[in-house]
Amino acid sequence: MLVKKSTLLSVDAFSKAEEDVRIRTRTGALITLGCFAITTILIINEWFQFNTIVTRPTLVMDRERNDKLELNLDITFPHISCDILNFDIIDDSGYLQYDDEMMSERGFVKIRLDQSGNELEKMDYKLKDQLQQYPSDDENYCGSCYNALDQSHNDDEGKQLKDRVCCQTCEDVRQAYYRKGWTIFDGKSIEQCEREGYIEKIKTHINEGCRVKGTTLLNRISGNIHFVPGEGFQNANGHYHDTHYYDIQTQLNFDHIINHLSFGKPVENKQESLRSLKLETNPLDGKQVLRHHDTHSHVFTYYTKIVPTRYEYMDGIIVETAQFSTKFQEKPINGGKAYDDPNVKFQRGGIPGLFIMLDMSPLKVINREQHAISWSGFLLNCITSIGGILAVGTILDKIMYKTQRTFFKKPNGSKNE
Repeated sequence: MLVKKSTLLSVDAFSKAEEDVRIRTRTGALITLGCFAITTILIINEWFQFNTIVTRPTLVMDRERNDKLELNLDITFPHISCDILNFDIIDDSGYLQYDDEMMSERGFVKIRLDQSGNELEKMDYKLKDQLQQYPSDDENYCGSCYNALDQSHNDDEGKQLKDRVCCQTCEDVRQAYYRKGWTIFDGKSIEQCEREGYIEKIKTHINEGCRVKGTTLLNRISGNIHFVPGEGFQNANGHYHDTHYYDIQTQLNFDHIINHLSFGKPVENKQESLRSLKLETNPLDGKQVLRHHDTHSHVFTYYTKIVPTRYEYMDGIIVETAQFSTKFQEKPINGGKAYDDPNVKFQRGGIPGLFIMLDMSPLKVINREQHAISWSGFLLNCITSIGGILAVGTILDKIMYKTQRTFFKKPNGSKNE
């Protein structure tokens, strides 16, 4: 009786050979053990790869332009005093953060330094609110504005002190001068400034240094941070600084040490792949520009390209920060050859100081922590490793068997090879 074979048998890709017709050899056994050892090593390696955490970057358009960007800054100026040094931030929208505002409200501090770089004391900007507005023995005192403001109607009959135009303090006179477009120089011959000791303080501290550090928030648009001599003031023609007193003090300059400069929150180096992150995100940390030649009339400029960056950790923590690259330039404001390249010449113009030009990138980098491979990738790699090694082992066994038969003339049925 004939038994009809199932059509399913025709698609069996794993056809079997009878045990009696199989030939086992010592060479085949060695190849099998070798395949097993190599497969085990590859699977262990895949397991370590699966447990490895990597950071994969993604580049996207920055759709969070309205969010503020944190600025962290710590810079030392060995050769200019805190009384003369002025620190402002301005962006292309016209938003301006003045020195006094940042020191009294934004959390920045100025620290006086002696000639050896040792810290003396922090500048107290609240003292301005405690200054004596007028001599204590004259409650009707109305200080002169020295023609910077119109005071011709102060003596009109019946006019009260609160309705008069007065400059009660040295600061009032300075602001009146700046609105007029005048410079106050060192305050000499101005009664309010002499009464408050403004001149003596400037002269006493003239050979000191200054350290500025703190944190503030920036708009995420282009702008600049500048450290320049003299009080800043704004008028119809733009933003200016009174540099006259600095100009005659030729021993002053803007040599500097950038202790720290970063944008955004600090990033924790949680893994091996992020060990060099600090060098990448804060390239100016520790930079020193201490020239041994006259830099009194030099301007130092850092052109920075800021790229907003987000770090997403596997534990759910998200850190918004920024990376930046920078290019440095030193320029004599009176024109002349570049310090580092005699073949480059600059035109005359500018103001002495330290400028950090900010250029915000429209792109954003998102760094995500992930396993080096997924579960499915791990299983697929294991299966591929096993199949690949067995396939190579099979080919190698056939080659060795054919070689033995050819050179040693062994009979086909030998079972002791």
